[in-house]
Amino acid sequence: MQFVRRPLAPRETDYEFIWLLVCAGTFAFAAWLALRLPWPACIFHAVTGFPCATCGATRSAVALFHGQFLAAWKWNPLAFASYLAIIIFNLYAVGVVVTRAPRLRLVSFAPAEKKFLRLSAIALLLANWIYLLVANLPR
Repeated sequence: MQFVRRPLAPRETDYEFIWLLVCAGTFAFAAWLALRLPWPACIFHAVTGFPCATCGATRSAVALFHGQFLAAWKWNPLAFASYLAIIIFNLYAVGVVVTRAPRLRLVSFAPAEKKFLRLSAIALLLANWIYLLVANLPR
C-alpha cells in the first residue's frame, strides 16, 4: 500500500468533494433528530432482543455533537472512532477542495494487504458487536 500526493487529473472523480456532499446530506438526519421527531427503530433488536452491530451509533453521534466524548464512546466505540475519522477526513477534504491542492490517493494494494484490511474490518465489527452485547446499554 502506498500513499501518493498528486493534483487531481482532468476528468478524475473528485472523491473529496463527493464525500463532503454525502456528509452534508447526513445533516438532514441530524435535523430530524433535533426536531425531536421519532428515532429510527432497530428491526434486529425488535426481533431478537439483542443489539445489532451498529446499535447506539445514533446516540453516539448525538453525544459527540454535544461534546460528551466519553458517553459517545460508551454508546458505540466503533461508531465514535468512525465519526472522528470522518471529521478529520472532512477537514482535509475542505482544505484540498477550497485550495485545489494535490490530493492524497492510496495506490498499489498487494493482495496480502487487501486481505489484512478485510479481516481487520471484520474483526473490528465483531469486537464492537461483542462489546455491545456485553455492555447491555439501556435503550
